Amino acid sequence: MERSASAREGGRRARRERRTERSSVASPAYATRKIGYFDFLQEEELQRLEDQADWLIQEIGLEFRDDPEALDIWKKAGADVQDTRVRLPKGMARALCKTAPSRFIQHARNPLRNVEIGERSVVFAPVYGPPFVRCLEEGRRYGSQADFEKLVKLTAMLPSLHHSGFVTCEPCDLPVNKRHLDMLYAHMRFSDKPFLGAITEKSRAEDSLAMARVLFGEDFVAEHCVIMGNVNTNSPLLVDKVVTEAIQVYCGAGQGIVVVPFILSGAMGPVTTAASIAQALAEAMMCCAFSQLVRPGAPFVLGNFLSSMSLKSGAPTFGMPEPLMSNYIIGQLARRLGLPLRCGGALTAAKLPDAQAAYESADSMQSTVLGGANFILHSAGWLEGGLVTSFEKLVLDADRLGAYQVLLAGMASDDNALARDAYEEVEPAGHFLGCAHTMANYETAFYEAFLSDSDSFEQWRDRGARDAMTLAHERWTAMLEAYEAPPIDPATDEALRDFRDRRKAEMGDAWY
Repeated sequence: MERSASAREGGRRARRERRTERSSVASPAYATRKIGYFDFLQEEELQRLEDQADWLIQEIGLEFRDDPEALDIWKKAGADVQDTRVRLPKGMARALCKTAPSRFIQHARNPLRNVEIGERSVVFAPVYGPPFVRCLEEGRRYGSQADFEKLVKLTAMLPSLHHSGFVTCEPCDLPVNKRHLDMLYAHMRFSDKPFLGAITEKSRAEDSLAMARVLFGEDFVAEHCVIMGNVNTNSPLLVDKVVTEAIQVYCGAGQGIVVVPFILSGAMGPVTTAASIAQALAEAMMCCAFSQLVRPGAPFVLGNFLSSMSLKSGAPTFGMPEPLMSNYIIGQLARRLGLPLRCGGALTAAKLPDAQAAYESADSMQSTVLGGANFILHSAGWLEGGLVTSFEKLVLDADRLGAYQVLLAGMASDDNALARDAYEEVEPAGHFLGCAHTMANYETAFYEAFLSDSDSFEQWRDRGARDAMTLAHERWTAMLEAYEAPPIDPATDEALRDFRDRRKAEMGDAWY
């Protein structure tokens, strides 16, 4: 008897759930690159960009404002400091950058989730920073702590997201000066993946480091990287105290820092892509040099976030060719410096997880991966130029990240891959569907995207003719229903909650 559409769908879902479960259990903590890089520029062109960055550092200089301690550090190192302008003699920045590690481990509270950042490793992390969230049922709205906790749990469950990030959305229902405490506790309690810490004010960075010491133990933190901050320079050529104080807090304790010049070409940098890339390199190199003055050997991730813009409206654009070029080129420049790289992501200006979101995100992520990024924020969930975190796009993007990890792993060419035994079994003009080699490999031969529908029109119609957004909504809501918090030592959990609650009690509420 013909099975009903619902029965077929149930069987298909069960098979996918089993495969997803096996994938989640067996999935590596990060991706290891076994393929080459796409080198966009030739040696002469790269040298011109590096010369331009050196010229900016030596002749123009960068402003380091609102942090006298940072200026003192530069003066003691022999920099040319005039008021708040800092210039370095040729070669000084590059020499200091050499003490930063080319790769390092960020430890998670579950050692199986430790990630390696740098060289041939690739770490995917979710969107960072949006004040708004969007989902199919509730639409666009300000993010809340409840939304934030759901996003942390989803990130914890998605095997292709290796890192929990930090501001997966802003919990706008909590006071600005206290929300970092609840956010960090959520990352520590509801996930066992690595995470970032707060950076918007020095005391918040210090709170983050203190909570990390509670979670991991002071002795462990003294010897290992367990937390990082992610900061942006104020392009063009301005480094404010948010950056320098975050570097002093995190790097001063032997923890990591990610510094990302955010350049909107034509506004925060020249309108030409080459000049903007060279400016980004100069800003990031100066911050790396500063981090190594604070503590030689402190983990540093060089960042680049270059966006083109509509010169008619001033709005940033994503998935356009100029930023895609920058992802390839900054990868080459970072490798020449020997520094881990953060750039790109699944970026789009689209308002919904629609066709625009798909093609802009796909182009952006492909250049990110092939260009050689090691730590990739905004890998999943980004909408509306970074203003919105989409629950549906989070799981849709995560599906594609699984495909990128297959690409990064390269193609096997061993005896099993070449399948001579299959040719010996199957006669010419036969088929391979039922042969022993196929049966031995069918579950792992191809990547199966959870949310891609490859069935016939009739099958799709009989299951309700659901589009990608509907499937994604069903996916993430079902995941949350099945969520189980990773175990944590009760005493550690109590200590974390005690620290959070005491710090919140010490402050009044501030909403800006």
